[in-house]
Amino acid sequence: MSRLINEPGAVNGIGFALFDTAIGPCGIAWGARGLVGVQLPEADEAATRRRMKGRFPLLPELPPPAEVQQAMAAIRALLDGEPRDLMEIVLDVEHVSEFHRQVYAIARRIPPGQVRTYGEIALELGDKGLSRAVGQALGLNPFAAVVPCHRVLAAGSKFGGFSAHGGAASKIRMLAIEGARRDSESGSLF
Repeated sequence: MSRLINEPGAVNGIGFALFDTAIGPCGIAWGARGLVGVQLPEADEAATRRRMKGRFPLLPELPPPAEVQQAMAAIRALLDGEPRDLMEIVLDVEHVSEFHRQVYAIARRIPPGQVRTYGEIALELGDKGLSRAVGQALGLNPFAAVVPCHRVLAAGSKFGGFSAHGGAASKIRMLAIEGARRDSESGSLF
C-alpha cells in the first residue's frame, strides 16, 4: 500500500537536512506527518541548500531524526543502484491536490528499473486525455526519487523533460543507475 496518507506522529519535529548520494548532495524536509519534500542535487551543495531554503523558508536546517535518517539511507541506496521502491517512506501530502496524490500513488508503484508513460498513468486514472495533466503533476513532484517521476516517459518511450537540475540528462542518469528497461521482455532503454 502506498504511504501517501497523512499519519500524525510519523516523524518527530520539523526541519530539513542535506545528505550525500551517488549523484550529489540531495535535500530532505520533514514535518510531523512525514516528509514534505525531497530535492535532487543542484550544481553543488550550496545550491542545493539554497533551493531547500527557498522551498522551505520556515524550516530550520537540523540533524534529522531517526525516521528521516532511515528515509535518507533508503534514497541513498536507490541512487547507489539498489532496487528499492521506497514505499516505506511516509509522505505528508496535506498540501498536495487529490489528482496529484493519485498520480504520485501510481508512480510509486513503478518498480525500480522499469518505466511507464504519462499516457499509461492517465489510462490507469481512467482517461488517456489526462496525459498532459499527469506530466504536469510529475513536473511539480515535491518528493523526487521517493515518487519516482524519473521512471515516467513521454509517448513513444521518449525521455521527455525533467524538472530537476540537469534536466533530461539527470533523468537518464537515474534510469541508467537503475538499469531501466521498458518492460521485462525488452532490452535496455539505452
